[in-house]
Amino acid sequence: MKYRTIRKTDLSVSEVGFGLWTVSTGWWGKFTDGEAVDLMQKAFDQGVNLFDAADTYGNGRSEELLAKAFPHQRDQIVIATKIGYDFYSNESQQRGQRELPQNFSPQFIRYAVEQCLRRLNTDYIDLLQLHNIRHPHVDDDAIWETLAALQQEGKLRYYGAALGPAIGWLYEGVDCIQQRNPTVLQHIYNMLEQYPGSRLHAATYAKLSSPEATVDDLPELKHGQMEIEPQLDTNFLIRVTHSSGMLEGHYTEDTVFPPGDHRAHRPRSWLINGLKKIRTLEFLTGQESGRTLGQAALLWLLAEPTVASCLPNIYDESQINEFAAAPDKPALSKEELDRVAELYSRNFGVEEEPAKYKGTMERATVER
Repeated sequence: MKYRTIRKTDLSVSEVGFGLWTVSTGWWGKFTDGEAVDLMQKAFDQGVNLFDAADTYGNGRSEELLAKAFPHQRDQIVIATKIGYDFYSNESQQRGQRELPQNFSPQFIRYAVEQCLRRLNTDYIDLLQLHNIRHPHVDDDAIWETLAALQQEGKLRYYGAALGPAIGWLYEGVDCIQQRNPTVLQHIYNMLEQYPGSRLHAATYAKLSSPEATVDDLPELKHGQMEIEPQLDTNFLIRVTHSSGMLEGHYTEDTVFPPGDHRAHRPRSWLINGLKKIRTLEFLTGQESGRTLGQAALLWLLAEPTVASCLPNIYDESQINEFAAAPDKPALSKEELDRVAELYSRNFGVEEEPAKYKGTMERATVER
């Protein structure tokens, strides 16, 4: 395992982290507490030190699992968690994040942080993220002043935000970076789904001249090959690193997803077109490089220095072994990065409907 120091902090995080959504929510299968704890401990033994939870994952379960997994290793792990969904007042509602109301009032932020600390059995959180912020939350000074006060009180070491739940949220992310310069921003990004994530990374490389400026005013991101240093300090935590499993390289045309799996609701064209795309990426794998496709997907992300850590979906020991070994495989060369960029520019040779995005994708739609 290799580690990166998050810029402008003293936090060193493993290049591959562990997102607790897989073991605590039931969206990727049912895990007992013992099975979940065992997976986290196995990841830790492989060098993983960043564990990303959220208060709403299992209505507090992810944080409780983290406390169970590492009762005596608090100084050896980096705890990231998220707040913002008010499941406390809405326990009877469906657990899906989008169905729950959000609350980012200063009073609720303080209450939610105290509950996180209690469940985590710790007196500080290394990285607190506002969970799936919307544009008004970027603009609300009271939110960010509350986070800064909690940091001063020692309850948070650093803070930032997560974008989602689905892909998109372009100007929410760009404006958060430009206006708030948070320590971390978590978002969806991978070789197959580079937009709008690439614009978020570009937003760290230049300061926009006005709040009305658009992403067209940002420098073009040459992933992993920028010739300038970032002007802003935001570091990225990347989720959906393998495009919902496509870049793990295990799907076939006969793959069928269980009824409760979110991928079961995707059109069959997603599977067929995805398989066509990943066949064009076979040059990244093979005996000479020693990389699997799943490892190459992580190494592509890690080529970009603004990425602090990747959070692949982990739900069995074989994935831990594969993904934790990725940073020690040969880094992608300039030629390989250029070829991925060229393939992406023509959608890997696949004709399909344009992607649909959530969030504020056009500046003109922002309500100021």
